[in-house]
Amino acid sequence: MDRSDWWTKLPAALVAGLAETWIPAGLPGFAGREKAARAALLDDRFGPDGWRLGHLVRGRIVPPAEAISEYEASYRAYLRDRRPLVAFLASTCGNVYDEAVDNVFSDTYDQPDTPSNHYQDISVRRVIAELADDPAWPEVAPTVAGDADLVDLGTGLVHRVPRAYGFRGDHLIQIREPDSPGYALSPAVVPVHDPALITTLPGREEWYHLEGCAHLSVEAFWQMSKVVEVRYDRFLALGPGRADPLAGLADS
Repeated sequence: MDRSDWWTKLPAALVAGLAETWIPAGLPGFAGREKAARAALLDDRFGPDGWRLGHLVRGRIVPPAEAISEYEASYRAYLRDRRPLVAFLASTCGNVYDEAVDNVFSDTYDQPDTPSNHYQDISVRRVIAELADDPAWPEVAPTVAGDADLVDLGTGLVHRVPRAYGFRGDHLIQIREPDSPGYALSPAVVPVHDPALITTLPGREEWYHLEGCAHLSVEAFWQMSKVVEVRYDRFLALGPGRADPLAGLADS
């Protein structure tokens, strides 16, 4: 007996509410540069208005815009506990970036058009900017907005880029792999600021599980809390495909 089409036998008025009901359909994991390909796959499967990303934060699924505040709070706690690192950043660096130097031109966490998301550089810039206006942090001082010629500590190349507020140095620093100059600020190294945000999934092993503080890191929080939510009517329309609604996502 095929039980997958039960909902099609009900009057439309009775199932209308299913289109306004969202359910978690699975954990997508790290996307990186596959962000656009994954979005295209989900658009095709559920419709552009039939899926969205959420994060499980303290027992509730919330939008990424709300969850990212926990990410930034982790960087705030980490940097405030490391005055020598803050002093180094403020005196030596003029800006920070993640994957590409042009990351310095983006200060919003909402990045629908980027090849991959970059958050750690934005969090660092925001925290240093706060400290620059805090008299309790004389290591960091307000700076004048404008472009500067900054020497990349990793490549030695000079880039004309905006100076981030509170950074008075002459260098540019990348925050990425263990061989990057800014690895001390990697989201795999920075612990999540609240133990209530820590989750685990035995059997999953992604890059951030192998670096820094592994499943205790802010990157682990971000990736392990991420869920794909789907409109229930679109989920039901998958029929037998409901058993694996995110099939192919890891290969996209």
